[in-house]
Amino acid sequence: MTPGLIDAAAAALAELLRFDRPADAVLSHFFRARPKLGARERAFIAEAGYGALRRLRSLERLAGGRDARRLLLAWLARDGGHNLRQFESVATAGELTWLSAVKAADREALEPAVRLELPDWLYARLAAVYGERLPALAAALNRPAPLDLRVNLLRARREEVLARLAADGIEAAPTPYSPWGVRLKGKPTINRHPLFLDGVVEVQDEGSQLLALLTGARRGEMVCDFCAGAGGKTLALAAMMRNSGRVYAFDVAPLRLKQLKPRLKRSGLSNVHPVLISAENDVHVKRLAGKFDRVLVDAPCSGLGTLRRNPDLKWRHSPATVAELTAKQAAILAAAARLVKPGGRLIYATCSLLPEENEVIVADFLARHTEFSLQPVGPLLAEQRVDLAMDEALRLDPAQHGTDGFYAAVLTRT
Repeated sequence: MTPGLIDAAAAALAELLRFDRPADAVLSHFFRARPKLGARERAFIAEAGYGALRRLRSLERLAGGRDARRLLLAWLARDGGHNLRQFESVATAGELTWLSAVKAADREALEPAVRLELPDWLYARLAAVYGERLPALAAALNRPAPLDLRVNLLRARREEVLARLAADGIEAAPTPYSPWGVRLKGKPTINRHPLFLDGVVEVQDEGSQLLALLTGARRGEMVCDFCAGAGGKTLALAAMMRNSGRVYAFDVAPLRLKQLKPRLKRSGLSNVHPVLISAENDVHVKRLAGKFDRVLVDAPCSGLGTLRRNPDLKWRHSPATVAELTAKQAAILAAAARLVKPGGRLIYATCSLLPEENEVIVADFLARHTEFSLQPVGPLLAEQRVDLAMDEALRLDPAQHGTDGFYAAVLTRT
């Protein structure tokens, strides 16, 4: 650590604490404005920034507020693996005395919401759902996520990918549930590896891979990824169909669909059709009503199941923003349902842990759309050779399954 590096990290954290943009976008802008920062310095700043966001609730208590420098020093001392001697060249005498007390403070003595690093409103809602399991869930959400890959089975088998990674000195293992998944140890720069550049692997959390498997998409079918984003699940579906049939990738954001194009080119897939729509009731949606065998709706949501990757979300959301999202989710699900043919499958999914974004949306939809029925996901997972015990819906969380938090329900049009 140097005084200059601490100043830069504190400046980055101050920008993150505004919570006006996603954390990754904030850091990207911060680094672009400071091109002289080296790779190690950027890694230090990013790790410290994300670490402080994960532990913000307890750090605020220790620091007596949201002063970025004090929060940064507290995180480095408590959670960043630095001893007090390392601070002698970057901290004042008063800060050194304070940091000694910070390191000695007992986090377990704090009230539950502060100890678990959750805002009060979110603690109350998750406690009502998870009860005694909440401390384990919160601990898992506060740990950085592993790096998962999905093998493009059109290009290679998983065993071949694991062998190639091992030969290149990259530690990896099969994911426990997804037959396509590989979990890396550490965070190697996989986006420069030939396996990535040649479209053999894509970065994708195992939970997201399981959503694609849950569709049961087959060769020759018509499939729609209704909220495709940058197309991770779109590509998984297209490969699952062995590059046959048609996969429509709908999204309202041109930038996200633009990000799909280079990924699609790397993959070698030719059955994907990106479609920019203006809203859920776009004319493209109306023209294709009743045409699809499978429709996946990975709805816009709070993203609270992804706090391992996006710790800023627990501070950027509120009960009001969640309420706005639930109205949008209900409208999107109703619109996407029109695309499903009789006998077809509609999958509603989020990366949220909140019932109001998940079970409540599905229950309300079923009450209004009696032509759909809920199909238990356990047998559907077994059909895809996924050894994962589930009942009516898919519910994943990092404490139990090592994935991001996901919910998915399968609805069949009768």
